[in-house]
Amino acid sequence: MKRLIILISVLLVSLQIPLVHAADCASACVDVYTQNGEIVIEARKGSGPTSSKVTKPKMVKPKVVKPKVVKPKVVAKPKVVVKPKVIAPIKKAAPKQVKKVAKKIVKKAATKAVAATSLSDRLSKAIPTGGISYQPNFQPLIHTPVYFWNDLPSVFRTQVNLIGETIDVVLRPSYIWSFGDGSFLATTDPGGPYPSGKITHIYSQPGIYPVLLTTTWNGSFTHNAVERAITGEIKKVSALTITVVAAPTRFMN
Repeated sequence: MKRLIILISVLLVSLQIPLVHAADCASACVDVYTQNGEIVIEARKGSGPTSSKVTKPKMVKPKVVKPKVVKPKVVAKPKVVVKPKVIAPIKKAAPKQVKKVAKKIVKKAATKAVAATSLSDRLSKAIPTGGISYQPNFQPLIHTPVYFWNDLPSVFRTQVNLIGETIDVVLRPSYIWSFGDGSFLATTDPGGPYPSGKITHIYSQPGIYPVLLTTTWNGSFTHNAVERAITGEIKKVSALTITVVAAPTRFMN
């Protein structure tokens, strides 16, 4: 039996049978990233095929059975001598049989590892796109502050359950305003109407101006009380045109 085990070990090395890897994450792997303007949430449970841990097949040590030698019984008259039993020698395993046993051991170990292969799921979440409002909302005047704001939430929160895992996602927006006359403003304030709004702009010339609002979403996700940053960012663009006019002039004598 010892020779059989040694032959199996040698064959495992010589055959170069691929070893099965265990999971990257012991309980569950979660990842959140951005793709095509959406939040993508992925979760994976169980064993995966890309770990550095190796599942080795268990080798069972053979039990060594000592041959029992029966002592001859001595009888006074007549003396009868019982011949000891002859134990047949153990036959050496043929090379084909060794290969067969080695393949069975490796196949059994691989089956155990594959049985734990990960259960995974994925979903996408759309991020809202906000509209732009301004005041005065009809033909604002030059040299007069125009108040701008958007209707986006200051925080976007969502909770997702995948394969029994709970993932909390939190995103916050930042803004870049382009007022159409070459002026820009970067802020995290959504703005508001008169008189409390903080996003204002004064036009010096009458005309029709394209106003663009670029919203960039960044954030983090929490899984098993561990918070990590979301890979990537999401940009959304809102647009409108505003007509600015000059104040009417009256000459008095």
